[in-house]
Amino acid sequence: MQSSLSLSFSSSAATIPRSHHHSLPVTNFKPLNLRFCGLRREAFGSTSVNRRQVHLPCRPHSNTVVSAALSANGTPPKSFDYDLLIIGAGVGGHGAALHAVEKGLKTAIVEGDVVGGTCVNRGCVPSKALLAVSGRMRELKSDHHLKSLGLQVSAAGYDRQGVADHANNLATKIRSNLTNSMKALGVDILTGFGSIVGPQKVKIGSSDKIVTAKNIIIATGSVPFVPKGIEVDGKTVITSDHALKLESVPDWIAIVGSGYIGLEFSDVYTALGSEVTFIEALDQLMPGFDPEISKLAQRVLINPRNIDYHTGVFATKITPARDGKPVLIELIDAKTKEPKDTLEVDAALIATGRAPFTQGLGLENIDVVTQRGFVPVDERMRVIDAKGKLVPNLYCIGDANGKMMLAHAASAQGISVVEQVTGRDHVLNHLSVPAACFTHPEISMVGLTEPQAREKGEKEGFEVSVTKTSFKANTKALAENEGEGIAKLIYRPDNGEILGVHIFGLHAADLIHEASNAIALGTRIQDIKLAVHAHPTLSEVLDELFKSAKVKEQASNPVSEPVAV
Repeated sequence: MQSSLSLSFSSSAATIPRSHHHSLPVTNFKPLNLRFCGLRREAFGSTSVNRRQVHLPCRPHSNTVVSAALSANGTPPKSFDYDLLIIGAGVGGHGAALHAVEKGLKTAIVEGDVVGGTCVNRGCVPSKALLAVSGRMRELKSDHHLKSLGLQVSAAGYDRQGVADHANNLATKIRSNLTNSMKALGVDILTGFGSIVGPQKVKIGSSDKIVTAKNIIIATGSVPFVPKGIEVDGKTVITSDHALKLESVPDWIAIVGSGYIGLEFSDVYTALGSEVTFIEALDQLMPGFDPEISKLAQRVLINPRNIDYHTGVFATKITPARDGKPVLIELIDAKTKEPKDTLEVDAALIATGRAPFTQGLGLENIDVVTQRGFVPVDERMRVIDAKGKLVPNLYCIGDANGKMMLAHAASAQGISVVEQVTGRDHVLNHLSVPAACFTHPEISMVGLTEPQAREKGEKEGFEVSVTKTSFKANTKALAENEGEGIAKLIYRPDNGEILGVHIFGLHAADLIHEASNAIALGTRIQDIKLAVHAHPTLSEVLDELFKSAKVKEQASNPVSEPVAV
């Protein structure tokens, strides 16, 4: 996730990063929040989110070491047990471990729960399995769409347990793949909750076993954030963790928060026959998206479906169904705090974001104080202590640092750290990290929204231009009878810099990476205009997008002359 979808929410939005281009004075460190899983506020102010105390889930107390008999995992350092020890075996920890072995480091990964973390077991992976089902159900139930293609299909149905099993089996398979990949490379897997007891020292589980490492990475991820006043019973009032098990499909479910988590589950539940009510604290739905994309997405993803919504309200109290009574939701006005309404529904899904999973790490032993639960780090993921100084040989990646709550961002941060500890300075450009919401159709984005870009332009004194293309003009989309959607480019006309790209349409999550890579590599629009795209493909949506941009005449980035072979 989350990520996610990703990013912690104020009733609907996920936490995302602060500026990553320049090092902030560590004495003024403020972890920033941003709504949604990939949009960030670089150079924009912060938004406070009150968080409740997060209780750690139960952890096993066994202290097992799983080690492969390969030599690829480097040689043990003379003064430490390992070159690199990673606390947390989610996608971020896994990515760091594999890259570390590639660099010749003796590596171990500590996991107190299950390999794969939130993404694989309770997030990205099982949710995509459910969304795959919802997408096919929508196709099979759309008579108009099928008839336009000349198809006739009998009434569609589904087996709830079969759908749930598909999600669970996928998570099990991916978890096994991650475990096997680490074992194959000789990464030691240490079972037990890792706690830092001093510089370069980690205690594993409940015993007195201490492991030393030259460098340590914290990669413990996050857990669902549940606001005060909401009683979760795991049956009728649930978080995304419970929803992914799909133990029931309620007739009417309220979803608190309309960020990417809420949107994806609304797609699943409505496809399976539920009525959905969104409860959003802000004045508009989908507040973290680019406003133009949000407006179009609401017209396609919400208005025609069995969804209603309340905006500008807080759910101050939610009581699970019991004694034959429905779930009760008490709403107040978000601004005046006056009582507004009471809803009675069959179930409620709390999609208000995620909180960092950092309690019990022993950070007090190295004088590190979390900020609203997040571990403070600099742009190189180096941990900052209470005095504003860097803690030697200690790093934190992923959801635990709050820069960008996305699984692939955690992995990229982990790889960046490994590059640093092996002698190559590297700073990840978070503005090049894409994000996606896997609704039908999908939404994806990278870089800044239009309001963010214009504010940045005003501050720094440059002009901002916008251009758009429609899926209705794309041959492949029309062949699929899926012409609903747009792509939007936000850029600087003076030098061709790409500031942001937002896509709503068929396979948007796959299309975004051309823009993401262009930002990462510093490719200017005047150069990417020369790229060749296969016809007919959806990639031509972006081809036309870049070609429609108007960049002032100037020298483009130097391009190497082709070499004859």
